[in-house]
Amino acid sequence: MSERDGDAIHVTEAVAIPRSELVVRATRSGGPGGQHVNTSSTRIEITWDVLRTRALTDDQRARVVARLGARLSEEGTVRVVASDSRSQRQNRERAEARLSDLIRRALALPKARKRTRVPRRAVEARLEGKRRHRERKRQRRWKGDE
Repeated sequence: MSERDGDAIHVTEAVAIPRSELVVRATRSGGPGGQHVNTSSTRIEITWDVLRTRALTDDQRARVVARLGARLSEEGTVRVVASDSRSQRQNRERAEARLSDLIRRALALPKARKRTRVPRRAVEARLEGKRRHRERKRQRRWKGDE
């Protein structure tokens, strides 16, 4: 999802994160992989400051902060990591794609709920069921000495 044109990561048509705002770190990846993994820094960690970015409007920033509250650090940064590949370039592309996807989902407006009415037949069926239940209970009552 990350495109090089304009040197920004395109999230939506209206939002693009400038690469100059990203802090990219390459570290050694853990897990299996033998000697290669112990000697090369292929794990990519990208942090982006949501609170100070120029890429978002105030409304968009508020929505992202609200939706990503648990993922944000105390400083207001979001961190994305990729260590799937042995290639640093591929891991960087994956991390940028993950960041783009994360922000796109956070910016998505929830669909407005369309109010509906309960069908008359459903209301009548519910009341009929209650009436039958009430009648059954009434017939079981002790009527005293008849």
